[in-house]
Amino acid sequence: MTDRYFRKEADGIMLFVRLTPKSAKDAIEGVETTDDNRQHIKARVRSIPEDGKANAALIKLLGKWLGMAPRNITIVAGATSRVKQVRLEGDPDSLIAKLSGLLSR
Repeated sequence: MTDRYFRKEADGIMLFVRLTPKSAKDAIEGVETTDDNRQHIKARVRSIPEDGKANAALIKLLGKWLGMAPRNITIVAGATSRVKQVRLEGDPDSLIAKLSGLLSR
């Protein structure tokens, strides 16, 4: 699969996310490609980017969107940045299929 908004790993996937805090709503807005040809999932949360509140809201939003327990979602890089690497634990093939289905709607 040639999608670049995630990387398949042995026991999950690494998802690349661009988070916009202090938004009017919590939402996943699809895949975005930057000028340097990198892709990420565009997400918005109402929470403010202080004391990890926006990161916690992102984990909750991803969990609800993907139907996953928040304990299986971890921000591994970019905790203080808008662009984050989020680890999703689980069967990589079923996670990729779920992502593809949700993003094709």
